[in-house]
Amino acid sequence: MFCKASLLTVALALLASASPVVHDSGLRIPLEKRGTLSKSDGTFDHEKALLHSVKTHNKYQNSLRNLLKNTGKLPEGAVIREFKTIPAQLEKRATGSEALTDEEDDLEWAGTISIGTPAQSFLIDFDTGSADLWVPSSSCTSSTCRSKNKYTATRSSTGTKRSGSFSIEYADGSTVSGPVYTDSVTVAGLTATNQYFSPVTTLSSSFSGDPIDGILGLAYPAISNLGQTPFFNTLINQGTVSAGVFGFKLASSGSELFLGGTDTSQYTGAIEYHAVDRSTGFWQARGASALVGGRAVVSNFETIIDSGTTIMYGPPSAVRTLYRSIPGSAVYDSSAGYYSYPCSSAPTVAFSWGGKSFAISAANFNLGSIGGGQCVGALAGEDLGLGSNVWLLGDSFMKNVYTAFSFDSNSVGFATLA
Repeated sequence: MFCKASLLTVALALLASASPVVHDSGLRIPLEKRGTLSKSDGTFDHEKALLHSVKTHNKYQNSLRNLLKNTGKLPEGAVIREFKTIPAQLEKRATGSEALTDEEDDLEWAGTISIGTPAQSFLIDFDTGSADLWVPSSSCTSSTCRSKNKYTATRSSTGTKRSGSFSIEYADGSTVSGPVYTDSVTVAGLTATNQYFSPVTTLSSSFSGDPIDGILGLAYPAISNLGQTPFFNTLINQGTVSAGVFGFKLASSGSELFLGGTDTSQYTGAIEYHAVDRSTGFWQARGASALVGGRAVVSNFETIIDSGTTIMYGPPSAVRTLYRSIPGSAVYDSSAGYYSYPCSSAPTVAFSWGGKSFAISAANFNLGSIGGGQCVGALAGEDLGLGSNVWLLGDSFMKNVYTAFSFDSNSVGFATLA
C-alpha cells in the first residue's frame, strides 16, 4: 500500500507492455482512443451514429434503474423508459456480408488491469458514466467470448464467490450477465482488495470484434448494478490513494487517465471546479449555459460528464434552439435528433458553468460530411429519460479540456489544455 502522506497520481495504459514514466511523484502511462462517427473518407457514418444513440439510451436507462433500486428514488424529471433496440434496417445489415460495426469502438479509453492472485490481465474501457467492473468469465462459451481474456476463479487464491447476480442490457437486446465475486484488482500498481466485480458468463454480441474485455466504471456507487463500492472508491476507502481525484486528457494522441490527482503538465492555469449532485449517481453539474458565437442560447441546465459517450446529447427542444442560432443549419435525422450545418463555416459552440467558456473545436464538433456542403454536428437532441433540463457531454466535449473528477469535494472541474 502507498503512503497516504505522499502525492500519488497514476494513469492507465492501453497496452500491458507500455512503460510507466515517473511524473509529479507518480506514474504516467498513455491511453489510446479508437474510432469516430466518421467514415474513412470523412463522411458521416449514420448507421454507427444510430447504434451509438441506442447504446447511450440503454446505458442511462440501466443506470436509472440501478439508482432507483439502490436509493428508492429518481432525480426530479428523470423517467424510466423502455430499452431501445437496434433499428430493423441495421439488424438486416448484420446478417449480410458486412457485419454491424460495434458502437463500443467509439466509446473506449482502454487500459490494462489485473484481477486475482496470480494476476490475470484484461483490456478495459474506463467509463465515468457507469459504476461497475465486469470481465468475461472462463465459463462464458459464446462466440463473443472466444477472443476475450477470461477470468478463471479457480486460478485465484484471493477470489471469493458472493451472493447475487449482475446484469446489464445492451443495444442489441442481449445482456451482459453473470455471478458476483470479490478479488484483488490492480491498475498500474494500485491494488484494491476484496473488490466486487462480475465475471460474466453471458456477453452481448455488441462486443463481438471489439478488442476490450470489459468495463470499469468510475461514477458514484448509487448507480452500481452490483450495489457495491466501485474500484476507485475502494482505493480511497483503503487509503491507497492520497486524494479522491482522477483526471482525464482525451485526445487523438497523448491521452491519459490519472488516479489520485491530476497531471499538471497537461493543463494551464487552475482547474475550475463545479459541484455535482451526487444523489443522481452521475458526475452531474448544475448551472450550465450553451453558447454559440460567444452568446448564450440555452441557460441554466445540468450536465453529465461522461467519458464513455462519444458525442453530446441534450433535450430535443433545447438542441433545436441551439441549432436555430447557427446560420445554415438544418435537420438531418429528426427521429435521432441529428442536425447539419455548413462545413465551410463551423459554429463556435461552447459551454460555461458561470466562469470560463470552454469551446468545442471545429474538428471535434464535426461528425462528417453528408454532401451539399453540409456536415453533421456532434450535438444531438435525444430524450434519455434523464429529465428535460439535463444534457450529456461526452468525448466531443472532453477532448477540448482537461477534466478532473473529485470525490473529495463532490465536484467536476475543467482546465485549458496545455
